[in-house]
Amino acid sequence: MAINKTEFELGGKTVVLEQGKVAGQADGAVLVTCGDTVVLGTACMSAEPREGMNFFPLTCDYEERKYAVGKIPGGFVKRGGRPSEKAILTSRVIDRPIRPLFPEGMRNDVQVITMPLSMQPEVPADMLAVLAASSALAISPIPWEGPIGCVRICRVDGEFVVNPSLEQIAESDMELTVAGTKGTVLEIELEASEVGEDVLMAALDLALAENAKMIDAQLDLVAKVGKPKVEVPLVKPDADLVEEIAAKLDGEIAQAVRNPDLSVSEKAIFDLKDRWMRQLSEEYPDRIAELDEILEKLLKRQVRKLLLEEGRRADGRAIDEIRPLACEVGLLPRVHGSALFSRGRTQVLTTLTLGSLDEAQIVDNLEEDSEKRFMHFYNFPPYATGEVRPLRAAGRREVGHGALAEKALRRMIPSTEEFPYAMLMTSEVLESNGSTSMASTCGCTLALMDAGVKIKAPVAGISIGMISDQDKKVLLTDIQALEDFYGDMDFKVAGSRKGVTAIQVDTKLKGLDREVVAGALEKAKAARMKILDVITQTIAEPRESLSEYAPRVFVVEIHPDKIGDIIGPGGKVIKKIEAETGAKLDIEQDGHVYITSVDAAGGERAKKIVEDLTKEVQVGEVYTGKVTRIEPFGAFVEILPNRDGLVHISQLARDRVNRTEDVCKVGDELLVKVIEIGEDGKIRLTRRGLLEGDEDYVAAPAAPRREGGSRSERGGRGDRGKPRGGSGRPSGAFRPREDDEAPKVRFRPKK
Repeated sequence: MAINKTEFELGGKTVVLEQGKVAGQADGAVLVTCGDTVVLGTACMSAEPREGMNFFPLTCDYEERKYAVGKIPGGFVKRGGRPSEKAILTSRVIDRPIRPLFPEGMRNDVQVITMPLSMQPEVPADMLAVLAASSALAISPIPWEGPIGCVRICRVDGEFVVNPSLEQIAESDMELTVAGTKGTVLEIELEASEVGEDVLMAALDLALAENAKMIDAQLDLVAKVGKPKVEVPLVKPDADLVEEIAAKLDGEIAQAVRNPDLSVSEKAIFDLKDRWMRQLSEEYPDRIAELDEILEKLLKRQVRKLLLEEGRRADGRAIDEIRPLACEVGLLPRVHGSALFSRGRTQVLTTLTLGSLDEAQIVDNLEEDSEKRFMHFYNFPPYATGEVRPLRAAGRREVGHGALAEKALRRMIPSTEEFPYAMLMTSEVLESNGSTSMASTCGCTLALMDAGVKIKAPVAGISIGMISDQDKKVLLTDIQALEDFYGDMDFKVAGSRKGVTAIQVDTKLKGLDREVVAGALEKAKAARMKILDVITQTIAEPRESLSEYAPRVFVVEIHPDKIGDIIGPGGKVIKKIEAETGAKLDIEQDGHVYITSVDAAGGERAKKIVEDLTKEVQVGEVYTGKVTRIEPFGAFVEILPNRDGLVHISQLARDRVNRTEDVCKVGDELLVKVIEIGEDGKIRLTRRGLLEGDEDYVAAPAAPRREGGSRSERGGRGDRGKPRGGSGRPSGAFRPREDDEAPKVRFRPKK
């Protein structure tokens, strides 16, 4: 088999497209190489269309293999199972830009599989996977109107970076992904730190220019090895039958989509379709397979006609009008933070649960092994649209919507130093009539502020749609279900008053031009300000204190050399602290000790013990200590946990002392002062000057105690506690055994 190659430059790195070396039986297969990152893309199509399908059966899979980064999968099962969240999201990134370029009415199964075979951190594999998928489809005989380009643009220190490394992505204030054909946009993904619309448009222009290079390289490969595109049967309703049914139902359909009482509900439209289907099935029993397609076509035609010809929306709103908004916070008394956000007949309940840092999610994919302390899960139950269907695990749509709202708020969360908590947000869609992901974003903002999390600024989200024909384009603010189903674009934008934090764009057209993107951003900004007004009217600032049922986290900074003092031989010291205080201790390698308490008092007590264990004794300090041993030459007094000093018999009293036992016994508490610390670390103490009647007597200040007391906490707000949750410490945290001979420290992975 002959091997064919073509190459181009992307962000200062050489990218090579190679065909003919592997996967020769696939309809299309291309190896994409950039540095040490190698990605295989394949595309295959079934020989015959699938019968009874009313949609195009396209499947896109991004398959991660640990060998690509030289690792064996962790856990008992080494083969791997459910794809990671990163793999699911990358599969969606591949699907969205290639789907609109297949012929309308195509029903042959098409499967696109991309697989990183080798990956270096400087060259992430996900963007190359989109390129591999596009190249495989382009050279295959599968009918498809590509190729496309897909590039990531970051901004580091004010400068745009094309095809950035993982390190540059982490340092950037903006991560933009753009996919499309030459000069057009098929997909946009963005995560940013309140970036202005002008910056986004400049980055978009750069991305379109870089995509053109990719497309030219693929066309060069197609010219060398491309196969002629085959013709496949396309499912299109009989034109005469369409007009025959339109004559019967157009009036009723037109009335339905103009009725606000019906159009605000997805279920209302579904019910109407069911009634029309039953009616038509009796009239055309031999054409049932076409009826659903025809009804969809007639509904779409009426919705688009209403907007393009009459300038009206189905529910009577103006083009730029947002549906009625309603916000409520604090509605669930035992939940750490809760909010109910409603926009028309779309309603989302969002909750926030606070936990210790060791409850953060472990992220284990090809690109990183780390912990994620801010998480958002999105659930869409069947009752949200009045349907009945089995409950399943979260699908790709749920994962994608959850990730979008998470991206919108991730950069607004306070740092670990400012707020040392893990945060789990859950959005329950209670009612759906379009744009539930953006409603979830608004709900997250409300729940975070209700919980007392000091976010940098409130964030709101809105979806901008579009209805277009050859002569006219109408942008719609806050699209509902009908406009989403039968429209041409879903342009989701989230952000604060200062700038944009997240974008997700997909379209059913062959591409969006620059003017549409700019117009959508402008409309989204205006709508975002109105929604933020309503949010801040409900709760203007984050609450000053945490919920009384939320855990309290205290932070102590110690010298790393002192970590062993907290752990003790075989972990006896840390176990004793946890047993006595009810708190849970997690130790970072840099010396940060995070104390999660069952209540504020227990946390303060554990914090004081840790501080005393690691405190450096200073000459001149006064302590209240406990006598631990009596000797003829004096008494040993414990002034700090595991820190004893000697009060010589001559320093026990003002007058001469013949026997130590005449002054004190084991267990007595004595007020003592440090007078010397020897080179060997031995501590000399005295009572002189601390006894009433001494010529140099000075009233002792409040002395540090070995236990008890209270200090202000770092990170938490308020002094209330809750029952401790969770099932114990994770495997990554230190947990010594009783029979250990010496401290063996293990740390949680560095965040």
